[in-house]
Amino acid sequence: MEVPAASVSEAADTATAPADGSAAGAADGSAAGAADGSAAVAADGSAAVAGGEAPAVKKASVDDVEEAMKDVVDPELGINVVDLGLVYGVHVDDENVVTLDMTLTSAACPLTDVIEDQTRQALTTGPGGGLVQDFRINWVWLPPWGPDKITDDGREQLRALGFNV
Repeated sequence: MEVPAASVSEAADTATAPADGSAAGAADGSAAGAADGSAAVAADGSAAVAGGEAPAVKKASVDDVEEAMKDVVDPELGINVVDLGLVYGVHVDDENVVTLDMTLTSAACPLTDVIEDQTRQALTTGPGGGLVQDFRINWVWLPPWGPDKITDDGREQLRALGFNV
């Protein structure tokens, strides 16, 4: 039985299998799966397994997150935050929520909202809902950012803009 994608998580959260082994139904009337452990598959390929077990979450790799973060551009310098060396660390948990340890070129930078909005766009939108479920930015100030953190690609981009690095 096919379940609309929006109903799959509701079905997994609210369904219980009846004792007679018939298909369990969610409060919204969608099917969640049979008592034998079979699953209802949604149009997007996800499944809700009987007994309330959620399907395994596909976890993004650190490399994929770093690559996606190259779409986040420092609004003042026009260079992506990865090549500027502003991303200090990436952790993806089992729920596919990423925590980014990031810094800024200056603690007084007023543009954190712009970077957060670009990060949301880069990581949580797109085909299939995005690379990760959600993200958090842990703004860190130690060690302080300096030009030594810029990658070779970042230096090349800055030189093309006329900076002497």
